[in-house]
Amino acid sequence: MASAGGITIHTARYVWTALASSLALIAALAIPFAVLVSPLLGSLIALVGLLVMMCRHHAYLARLVRWTQQPVGQSLPQASGVWDLVYSDINRNVRQASAERAKLGAELDRFRDASQAMPDGVMYLSLTGSIEWINRRAAEDLGLDPKRDRGTPITNLVRQPDFVHYLESGDYNEPFLFHPVRRRGAALLVQVITFGDGRRMIISRDVTQIEKLETMRRDFVANVSHELRTPLTVVSGFIETVLDGLEDVPHAELQRYLTMAHEQAARMQRLIQDLLVLSALETGAPQPVEDVVDAAGLVREVARETEALSAGRHQVTVEAQDLCRIQGSAKELHSAFANLASNAIRYTPAGGKVHLRWQLLASGAGEFCVEDDGIGIAPEHIPRLTERFYRVDRGRSRETGGTGLGLAIVKHVLTRHQAELKVVSTPGEGSCFCAVLPARRILPASVDDADD
Repeated sequence: MASAGGITIHTARYVWTALASSLALIAALAIPFAVLVSPLLGSLIALVGLLVMMCRHHAYLARLVRWTQQPVGQSLPQASGVWDLVYSDINRNVRQASAERAKLGAELDRFRDASQAMPDGVMYLSLTGSIEWINRRAAEDLGLDPKRDRGTPITNLVRQPDFVHYLESGDYNEPFLFHPVRRRGAALLVQVITFGDGRRMIISRDVTQIEKLETMRRDFVANVSHELRTPLTVVSGFIETVLDGLEDVPHAELQRYLTMAHEQAARMQRLIQDLLVLSALETGAPQPVEDVVDAAGLVREVARETEALSAGRHQVTVEAQDLCRIQGSAKELHSAFANLASNAIRYTPAGGKVHLRWQLLASGAGEFCVEDDGIGIAPEHIPRLTERFYRVDRGRSRETGGTGLGLAIVKHVLTRHQAELKVVSTPGEGSCFCAVLPARRILPASVDDADD
């Protein structure tokens, strides 16, 4: 591609060639008249020729000047003679420059599209700290408008002291954890990279979910430690008491201590077992081989276990008249149903009623419900019931042997079976927990089931 200097050289060469040609033509006309007729006539012819030549060249030059003042993309005016060569040379170089601009524009568009598609926020700051360019992700992260806020100093828009201090410190070796006020609860990992002649690029990454998971991990460790500390302290205390007074402790007292220690050890065993089950469910363990489970048989089996857990303290009834089968994991479904039933026993005072019901809905879905007339649950607690270790009444849960993980296990089992948990409860009147399985998992009863 010819450079701007090349255009000037070529144009000057053409102009000087045109001038020389015109002067040669004028001389060829004027000299014979000056020699043969009259020097005055020759001079007059030369003068007229020069005027005509200058007017012609001036007209073409004026057209060229007017063309340069028009918007880019306008075609060159028509010309003849040597000026046609001049215009053609300029026009060729203009086309080449336009093609190069189009190529660079396309490359810039691709770069912008790629930057917009990035999962991280990207922002470029000028030497004065004003926004030169920002992608959509960064605008969402920081609550900015990509068009309106361009050219505005970033510290005028994001005024949190910790963010401003990080930008002005000049120490960008480590990223900065930022909690923007405009996005309550969000967490951003901000990194500044300097480039060029002092410009800065700000990269923001949304780590809200990672921070939540880290918080959950810390809470989980703290909760597990707390849950294990109490029974371990009790067991350790009983063992120390027995060891210190082995010869003096009466047999009945010794048996009472060992029985209580055994209960606390069993509690720890249940907690560890629930933790292992929940861990397998939460870490995306492979789906177990699905069985075809007799729904009524499963509910009756859970009812028998519920009666055993109650030990005669509650009136346990069961209703499972709709014969059908469930496609799913027999072990996981049994665990979920049993957890719902055992929770009803634990939170229903002695003499209360617990009713287990299986029925088919009009939509074809299957529903297992556990109803009780126990203490009930306040509305503000219901959304958090499936959180690990969340208890409405911690003291009562420990007294009844609960681990605080049962409903978390239920939630994950139902999720793996595309089912949902519905809870209706009134404080002082009781609760109803229902596991609703989708119609595609409900199969007709077998011939044997129908005969039974």
